[in-house]
Amino acid sequence: MYKDILISIVIPAYNEGHRISSTLEKIHEYFKDKKFQYEVIVIDDGSLDNTIDVINKCGNLFDNIVLIENGKNMGKGYSVREGMAEASGDLRLFMDADGSVDIKTLDSFIKYIPSGMDIIIGSIEISNLTKEDDNHSYRRLFGKIAKILIRHIATPGIYDTQRGFKLFTRNASKIVFSRQTIDRWGFDIELIVIAQEHNLKIKELPFFIGSIC
Repeated sequence: MYKDILISIVIPAYNEGHRISSTLEKIHEYFKDKKFQYEVIVIDDGSLDNTIDVINKCGNLFDNIVLIENGKNMGKGYSVREGMAEASGDLRLFMDADGSVDIKTLDSFIKYIPSGMDIIIGSIEISNLTKEDDNHSYRRLFGKIAKILIRHIATPGIYDTQRGFKLFTRNASKIVFSRQTIDRWGFDIELIVIAQEHNLKIKELPFFIGSIC
């Protein structure tokens, strides 16, 4: 069914030299036995470490990989928008460089495209997962309150706007990212708000956990 489609993988990266190679290798392993075509677009957002060198070394894994260098830190939202503008895929996946969501999750996401979904997003809330951190209890409480406010005020019906694993159709990508304006924190929320304003169909799904080094 999908042999004639092209999937674009858009990865923003800032100081990810210590773990982006693992993510790229897993993407290569995932796609090597797939029937559809794909391209990888990595946006280095002014990294101060060896991220660019690592990406270049991993380049020989792929027939079609593009590295965009911002030169200075412009923000994750800016980088994702830039990558989506470069993408040519029928489906366009934005994922984080740390591989915290396993690329194998894409299998379950793609299944919902024929039913008319425009955007599929990974959700830690739907997954019933807890993210380990060393935040103080009051910060965790604040985070929960913030999520509730966002859900009820900005993005009704969506439980988790923050996961770095979102799949867009070509049409949805053009509608959303041509209107996105936020370059840093909050851009994920803006994407969902724009999508809902344009009556795009959004599906929220659980995901496989990747490894974070």
